[in-house]
Amino acid sequence: MVFICSSIVIIIVVLLAVALRTDSCLAIISWITSVLEYSFLHLLPPSQVEGPQTALENEDSTRDVVVYGPQPQPPSRKLLSEETKPTASVIGRPSGKLPEASRILNTILSNYDHKLRPGIGEKPTVVTVEVSVNSLGPLSILDMEYTIDIIFLQTWYDERLRYNDTFETLVLNGNVVSQLWIPDTFFRNSKRTQEHEITMPNQMVRIHKDGKVLYTIRMTIEAGCSLQMFKFPMDSHSCPLSFSSFSYPKSDMIYKWDNFKLEINEKNSWKLFQFDFTGVSNKTETISTPAGEFMVMTFFFNVSRRFAFVAFHNYVPSSVTTMLSWVSFWIKKESAPARTSLGITSVLTMTTLGTFSRKNFPRVSYITALDFYIAICFVFCFCALVEFAVLNFLTYNQTKAHASPKLRHPPLGSRAHAHTCARARARARQQQEAFMCEIVTSEGSDGEEHLSSSAQRPPSPGIPQGPRNMCIRCCDECNKGFKKYFCMIPDCEGSTWQQGRVCIHIYRLDDYSRVLFPVSFFFFNVLYWLVCLNL
Repeated sequence: MVFICSSIVIIIVVLLAVALRTDSCLAIISWITSVLEYSFLHLLPPSQVEGPQTALENEDSTRDVVVYGPQPQPPSRKLLSEETKPTASVIGRPSGKLPEASRILNTILSNYDHKLRPGIGEKPTVVTVEVSVNSLGPLSILDMEYTIDIIFLQTWYDERLRYNDTFETLVLNGNVVSQLWIPDTFFRNSKRTQEHEITMPNQMVRIHKDGKVLYTIRMTIEAGCSLQMFKFPMDSHSCPLSFSSFSYPKSDMIYKWDNFKLEINEKNSWKLFQFDFTGVSNKTETISTPAGEFMVMTFFFNVSRRFAFVAFHNYVPSSVTTMLSWVSFWIKKESAPARTSLGITSVLTMTTLGTFSRKNFPRVSYITALDFYIAICFVFCFCALVEFAVLNFLTYNQTKAHASPKLRHPPLGSRAHAHTCARARARARQQQEAFMCEIVTSEGSDGEEHLSSSAQRPPSPGIPQGPRNMCIRCCDECNKGFKKYFCMIPDCEGSTWQQGRVCIHIYRLDDYSRVLFPVSFFFFNVLYWLVCLNL
């Protein structure tokens, strides 16, 4: 109703103003229009206000806030229970703790000098160290180094970082590390060190309200490990990981273990391959350098070698090759090609095994336990070859020296001819199979016994026979000390001079070797393994 009456009044006034065309009427019309406009906007409900004024207000509000995406819908009328619920947060406004944390961080770093250590000029900085191992290995024998992936934790107190607030700790990422003082710890026996930076630098700083600082970093280190290979392959090693301060001596920085423990993540894949991890130990020492005395902390990672791999590739082939060389003792001595080829093959095989065992091995100047075993096996194979050479040499010389003499053939058909041939064949067989010796004892100028033997040979025509020509020295090829205790002429046992001496039958040399070689090798193995496993 008010709207209708106002419209009528405005129309009348406009018509009068147009008719009269006076300034006073125009002023009255503008005043009446503003009054009606005010009443129209404030007397009606907001939901009923339409027109260009609403569009203008929305246009002014969008100048400050830019909304991307779907445009917000006009608010609808809510229930009373929904209108009384408080909102959780306001979009676009910072949370209540964030400004406080920023204020604390800016306050403690405003006058902080990261180039100076805590307590400089007053007391040394105490740094507590802890290590968590992600993976250990591989351990390279040839390069004498190992790889380890660790998380290195250092804790110290910095009074300049104390603050009083409700926050117990402030956790900062690696971007803030450069703004704080960090211990200049370095690893003394490292060859290469890698700091992980994917996806961000793997570093973390945690600041407590009492000034305690925890610095954590992940790194992969390739460190040297001096291996002592005397007992290889029954060896155990302690690979060190030493660290200290690079520039701060003991009077400025002290490292310590706080209830020493080393966390080892056994669930990860450890790449030790030929080794087993047996434990860890630590040591603290002070070393003196031209720059001063520095405190050095050292971890020792103890490992022991797995024996199965080396036993399968070295010990078993060496032992089997040595035993195969003894097969020649059961081959007839007349089969020289077979025995010679077997002996040479065994020796060459042992040479190849010795070279193969050193292929992936550091060039150390000492002999290892494996080298000693292979060397002894080589000696056994070589002695088996030499045994046949000695046997063949002695039997060949005796057969040639004591061959059947030439006989003068009497006229055919004579009974004496048959009897002479039979005696000659018996004598030749006796000389070849059983060379009888006669011992002659004589005193020399030095008071020692000189032993001689005479062989019963058939008389040869034209050669005078006498005791001097029928006696030959026993074992002329042997030295005096050897022939004093040994007689190597067949069937010479039973004489009185042999009491306390050893009689060796050269035709039974293979029989002796069949027993001597296996027994000697057995006792060598017993002694070898007792010494190696108990040292």
